[in-house]
Formats: sequence, structure tokens, C-alpha cells
Amino acid sequence: MARMTAARAAVEILKREGVDVAFGVPGAAINPFYAALRAAGGIEHTLARHVEGASHMAEGYTRTAPGNIGVCIGTSGPAGTDMITGLYSAIGDSIPILCITGQAPVAVIEKEDFQAVDIASIAAPVTKKATTVKEAAQVPGVFQEAFHLMRSGRPGPVLIDLPIDVQQTEIEFDPETYEPLVPHKPAASRKQVEKAMDLLAEAERPLIVAGGGIINADAAGLLVKFAELTGIPVVPTLMGWGTIGDDHPLHAGMVGLQTSHRYGNATFLESDFVLGIGNRWANRHTGALSTYTAGRTFVHVDIEPTQIGKIFAPDYGIVSDARAALELFVQVAEERKAAGRLKDLSAWADSARLRKGQLQRRTHFDDVPLKPQRVYEEMNRAFGPETRYVSTIGLSQIAGAQFLHVYRPRHWINCGQAGPLGWTIPAALGVAKADPEASVVALSGDYDFQFMIEELAVGAQHRIPYVHVLVNNSYLGLIRQAQRNFDMDFQVNLEFENINTPELGGYGVDHVKVAEGLGCKAIRVTEPDKLLPAFEEAKKLAAEHRVPVVVEAILERITNISMAGADIGQVNEFEELATEAAHAPTATVPLG
Repeated sequence: MARMTAARAAVEILKREGVDVAFGVPGAAINPFYAALRAAGGIEHTLARHVEGASHMAEGYTRTAPGNIGVCIGTSGPAGTDMITGLYSAIGDSIPILCITGQAPVAVIEKEDFQAVDIASIAAPVTKKATTVKEAAQVPGVFQEAFHLMRSGRPGPVLIDLPIDVQQTEIEFDPETYEPLVPHKPAASRKQVEKAMDLLAEAERPLIVAGGGIINADAAGLLVKFAELTGIPVVPTLMGWGTIGDDHPLHAGMVGLQTSHRYGNATFLESDFVLGIGNRWANRHTGALSTYTAGRTFVHVDIEPTQIGKIFAPDYGIVSDARAALELFVQVAEERKAAGRLKDLSAWADSARLRKGQLQRRTHFDDVPLKPQRVYEEMNRAFGPETRYVSTIGLSQIAGAQFLHVYRPRHWINCGQAGPLGWTIPAALGVAKADPEASVVALSGDYDFQFMIEELAVGAQHRIPYVHVLVNNSYLGLIRQAQRNFDMDFQVNLEFENINTPELGGYGVDHVKVAEGLGCKAIRVTEPDKLLPAFEEAKKLAAEHRVPVVVEAILERITNISMAGADIGQVNEFEELATEAAHAPTATVPLG
């Protein structure tokens, strides 16, 4: 048997589990692991500027391609606590990432040693498992179990905490005979799918709600095939956006209180049957359950048994991986179609498409300062179907979901449940690292952008190009809009007179100077007809210099984005709606 340090064994396992990229920040308690990483070779490491940034880079990396598992590494104490936000974001969206932390020596973990914290207990609620390994011989088994857990059932993150003496202890380990464990994924039975199809057969106006579980299962093609076989319109959730292209005739729009379309909500409210696959009935999708569920039969398919009935009791639930379920749904649909047993739903699908061509929001405004809607209109012109969009939270993300177009799975990369500010820059770097030839476009408001702005230097140092669209109104825009309900505008203003850049006129932070100071390129836009040329120039600069390029759009200070309080049937449309095709020129269905 070969002898090596436990740290070296861990690195060898990472390589045999398919890891070839990692993100992190070295430190005293994790240096033995870094020494093994350097000696073993085969894993490219990207040095983050903040350990939380490393965790979000790992998330972006995982979310970009099927089978990817992002790895983030940090030292003991605050490095682990810094990565908790990334673990929370990952578990909320069923994203497998592996977090590796250093730790004080085993003998002093309980003695308030420098930077010794019980990170396993802290991380337990936001991971599938968190372990401090106190016996070096257990390291191979703990790492093997970690990958098995991340890939089995509902995917999610794992944390492994390695005391420095454990890392340095020699153990017996033969990497040449190491084999990953086969993951377990529950699969629907034929009887279950038959019953679901029988319930569907009774419906006149059915919809499919396509969740992020379909993307995790790499099953978007099967979803589209099933929709086309049956003629059922599809409502993607925010996490499932891209499972069916926005321009597909059966794409019925998104539903919800915020990231929704007028036509999506309208079509949903006309439906009488909903088949949810790989979704969790998130509250900002459903709104008030009394409205959402009224008069509808629900079938819910999800990989996690406890997810069935968690938000409301469906009429029928199936515990299954989305791919396994959709393979059977397609098979049964093909058989029933051949036998003439599928209902003709063309009139219902046509009505959904008609609403898509009638119920639109206006995007074409010539105002100065800019209205945000015009920014997204020009983004649709500048960035094609191959674009991978990355965004986190705020009015910028909500408006982006209402106005941008996504055509492929994993081309809208968004942290859905946690929504941490600062997520976008490091996540975009992770996406660009995972797909270096991709057109990666990040979208942020000014506050999200400022939270982890230092990570732009990572892109400059490691030559990771992407385009970052920054919509700047010098406000906490989403919180300001929410504060309208409290009749206040309190502690959400970000404006100030910048003595170094008086031409900003009170917008405060000079993002162009900051981005340039971090080694990136930046363009500021104040007029609507300059947006498209700026986006085109940004693409050229990113390709030429291989660094992040920021396009800052100076917005009007206050824009209220369409939003409901609690009911998807009562969305407040604050801005002028589209009444002619020229009002929404980049809509996938021309206004008619």
C-alpha cells in the first residue's frame, strides 16, 4: 500500500471524483492541504480576494454544466464562517459544492485556540453534512462519502473540516484503486406516471411548472419533448428558466409576485391542472396559496420526499429525479398519442400564446436619466441566445427576469432562495471559469455590485473575462419600493457628492474608477442610444484584454418595477404598459 499524508489522499480523491478546478484562500491551518494541492498537480486553483467570494465562485462553477462540483477552500475560523453564506445559497438551490476548511490541531479544538471554531456545528443546518475529521485514517472515507452525498437525492453542499495535524498525518491509501460511489436517485414507477397522466387527461387547461430540478437533472430536452407531445404550455420557475426557450410556442411565461410576466400570471389563473416537476412552490412564485391553488388539480414530482406536501398538499405526489420521471412521462405520452388517447390541447396552447402577444410591459423609453426597462431591451439586442446571464437579487434582477430572454438551460444562473448581495461578481467569475468560451453577462444593481467588488481583481489577475451590466440608481431599490408600504424612505439612499468625481452629480461611488483601479475596463452610459454601442464595445474589450468589463448605466433615481404584494392576480403595474409593437420591440412575440 502507498503511504501519503491525509491531505495528499484528499487531493487524489478530488481528482478521481472529477475535480480539476478549485477556488480559495490559503492560510496557516490549511497550508498542508495547499502543499498537497501544489505537489499533486492536476487541479487549477483560482485565488479569491474574499473567502465568501470563493464559495460563490464554486457555486457559479457548479451551476454552469451538468456534473460540475465546485470546490472552495479556506483556513480555520473566519474563513469557514465567511463561506457559510455560500453554503446557504447552495443548499437553498440544491447546488452541490464542497467546502474544505482548515482547523486547529485536534488536541486544542475545545480550548479556545486561535481561530478554532466548531465550524461543523455552524455549517450543519446549511449542508447535507458537515464533519470535522479527527482521525487521519478517516479522511478518504469522509471525502468519498461527501461526493456520494452531494450527488445523491436532492443535491447539495458538504463541508469537510481538516485539523492541521490530521492533514499532516501519514496514512495508507492507494489512489489507483479508488472508485467513486454510485449515487442514489429515486425514480418514478410506471404506475405512478400512469396515474399522473390519467389525472392530466381529465384537464382542459393544463400547465407544466418546470423547476430547477429539471436543470439539475440535465432533463430540459425531455421536458420540451413531453410538452410538444402533449401540447401543454410550460411555465418555468425562476430557477427553471431556460428549460424551454422563451421563443418556444409552448413557453407560457413566468408566474409570481415579482419575476413574472403579465401573460404568465394571466395564463396560470386560467388553468385547471398543474404538473410541477423539480420545483418547490417558492412563495414568490405562488403568492397567496388561496389564489394559486383555487380550482386546480396539482401533481408534484420532486426528488426530495419531504418536499411533497411541504407548502401545500398536492392531489398526487411522486418522489423522483426529474430525468427519471420525464423519461417515463415521454414514454407514456408517446404510447397514448399513438393510441389516439391524448386530448387535443391546441386551442388552450393558442390562447396562452395569444396572451403572450397581448399582455406585455413597455421597454422602449427615451428618458434621460435612463429607465431600466430600456437597458434590458438593449441587452436583448446585444447579447444572443448563447449568453449565460448571472444575477442575484434586487430590482435589477426582478426587472431582468421580466424583460430579458433566456433560451437554454443553465443560461440564467441565479441564487434563488438565499439571494445574498455581492453574489453576482464571484458567481460570474465561477461561470466564466467553467465555460471560458461562453458569453457571460452579469447583472447587478449598485449595492449588490459594491458588496464584493474586490473580486473584480480576481478576474483581472486570472484573466477571466465577462461583461458586467451595472444599473445604478444610487438606491437600495427593492427595499425602497418595499418601504412604500411603511410610508417611509429610510436608510436606503446611497447618493452623495463625490468630491473626486463631481460630474456624477450626486450618484456617489465612481464605479468606473474603482473597476479600473482593480485592473478591469469600464464604460459609463447616460443616454439610451449609447447603450447598444457600449455593450458591443464591452464585448470587444473583454475579448481583447481578457478581464471583466463593466458597463454602468446611470438610471433615474426612482423606478417602481411591476410587483404584487401577496396575490398573483393583483400585480401593481407602475409604469406605462405596451400598447403597440414599438413599445416592446424585443418581445419574443410581437405585440398584436
